Amino acid sequence: MTILAVDLDNVQEKTLGRSTLHHGVALLLFCLYGFQVCPFLDTLTLAQLFIPTLVVFGIMAVARHILLNRLTLPEVEFSSFGLELGIYLLGAVLLCIYNGLLFGNFPLESYLKILLGMFTLGFLVAADLSLERDWELARQREKEGIFALTQSSTMAFSRKFSLFALATLTLLGGVIFLLINKDLEWFVTVGSDLPRGLAQRYILQEVAFIMVVTFGYLWLIIRAFSRNLAFSLTHQIQAMAQVQHGNLEVRIPVTRDDEFGLIAASTNEMIEELKARNDEINLTRDVAILGLATLAETRDNETGAHIIRTQYYVRVLAEHLSQADPARYPLDQETIELLFKSAPLHDVGKVGIPDAILLKPGKLTDEEFAIMKRHASIGAEALANAESQLGSNSFLRLAREIALTHHEKWDGSGYPNGLKGEAIPISGRLMALADVYDALISKRVYKPAFSHEQAREVILKGRGSHFDPAVVDGFLACEAAFQQIADQHRDHD
Repeated sequence: MTILAVDLDNVQEKTLGRSTLHHGVALLLFCLYGFQVCPFLDTLTLAQLFIPTLVVFGIMAVARHILLNRLTLPEVEFSSFGLELGIYLLGAVLLCIYNGLLFGNFPLESYLKILLGMFTLGFLVAADLSLERDWELARQREKEGIFALTQSSTMAFSRKFSLFALATLTLLGGVIFLLINKDLEWFVTVGSDLPRGLAQRYILQEVAFIMVVTFGYLWLIIRAFSRNLAFSLTHQIQAMAQVQHGNLEVRIPVTRDDEFGLIAASTNEMIEELKARNDEINLTRDVAILGLATLAETRDNETGAHIIRTQYYVRVLAEHLSQADPARYPLDQETIELLFKSAPLHDVGKVGIPDAILLKPGKLTDEEFAIMKRHASIGAEALANAESQLGSNSFLRLAREIALTHHEKWDGSGYPNGLKGEAIPISGRLMALADVYDALISKRVYKPAFSHEQAREVILKGRGSHFDPAVVDGFLACEAAFQQIADQHRDHD
């Protein structure tokens, strides 16, 4: 169970204005209710009815303030509705005591009408204030980043809804029953002497008053309830949409402690499990890639550090070009990361080249070089077979592109397919420069290591012939990063 660290005073302060308005309106409505429903209260003057009611509501406000400030957060969540309703019952009792002491002949029926009227108003006001408090607490949970249930148990939403509907219908029926009873008594004693239309209008006005007040409160409650529910469901829908697009970092704020909160908390657990499994799959993939690429490199005169350096070169170039020329190089962060992961497989096809050619210390003959050039096609075919067996995805597609095209040249003189210009995939163009640069600065049995300046001159000469001019310009802009990568991942004798 998570402890919710919210500012309860802030929540109470934000609901204070609404509660004050509710109590002011309830004060006026109760006075009107007294005139409408209770024949005895109807005989009192406005001052006799209003002043004691005002004093009682003042006592209710003070009691509410004291009691709410003593509650902790869990108590507020579980008991706020009962407390608000209890305040109105307190007010009803005080009014009954006052009228009973002041008027010795105060009828029992009037006691019941006061109790029922205040209870009904208290019930509706308490429901709306509880929903308002839930709204503020939900926003606090969202702000604090609460992603688990804050309470171990709470009343089920279906039960809350059923009890609220039953209580509302019962109270409304009770009030209407008292109203009809009062109107029947009035009609027998007074109304029968009035014209029928006038008497009917009086009765309909009283019924309309009760209906308007009740439906007005119900509209506020339904509106607040819908807002609170939409707040939770919107987070759920938005999070699931992000998960569907591959974002496993998203979490859903748990803004309620009912079934909807449980759904949000369970969804968060599911996303965490998916992320853990996805991370495990990615780690397995990365290990397999590195192992396969290293195996290919161990058969060559190159070292495993070549794999690491070239993938970092590719990433640096891709990030620079995606910002410098996004129209020609529309590379988002996900694609750049896939390029980084795929780059080590650029020479995987070398496993199909005979050792006599692959490990030859001197210059290759034309026939040997023709065989050597086949490594690009061999690697692409191996990755294409993997796609056909396992299903195509972005990673395999980029790996196949890199393996096949990293020896293509901008002027069309490369191999294996003699692609020219932008017919060469972006991945191949980036890998071409990274591979050549690292080969130049690395020591081989057939040549010493070039300095960065010497490698730079070779690449500049290949601008527009061997390499994409924009990629060369990107290399020049990222020279410091290239040197840092080469130094950090240098070969060890």
